Amino acid sequence: MKLTQDTIARINLFEKITSAGVKDCLEEEEGLTFVIQEGNVKKALGQDNSNIRRLEGIFKRKIKIIAFSNDPVKFINNLLYPVKADTIELKDESIVITAKDSVIKGKIFGRSKTNLEKIKKLVKKYFNIDEVKVI
Repeated sequence: MKLTQDTIARINLFEKITSAGVKDCLEEEEGLTFVIQEGNVKKALGQDNSNIRRLEGIFKRKIKIIAFSNDPVKFINNLLYPVKADTIELKDESIVITAKDSVIKGKIFGRSKTNLEKIKKLVKKYFNIDEVKVI
């Protein structure tokens, strides 16, 4: 994992304002996504989401927070939040996400499968998992 100077600066500022440990920072078209240590979500959000609003003002971009977990199933559940899949299972070297409702399945995929690609990229980055399937 290579970090640029800008990414390191963003992580340092995020940690300074929130006092939450950051594992990674991803820059995307829609904003910045911070992967933080498990159990630091409330600390990162701040009282009444004040930390997030403050950071959005500083970065002038939307901020999304994802809690990291050493359990790949729980991590994918955190990635999907607030969308609730019916089941998420780890089978061999792949993850199977089951969603019976087509609206929920559509939210998991995202427009042009952007959400699914983001999930695959993050899961592959942190875990030894080859494939993520949605059925």
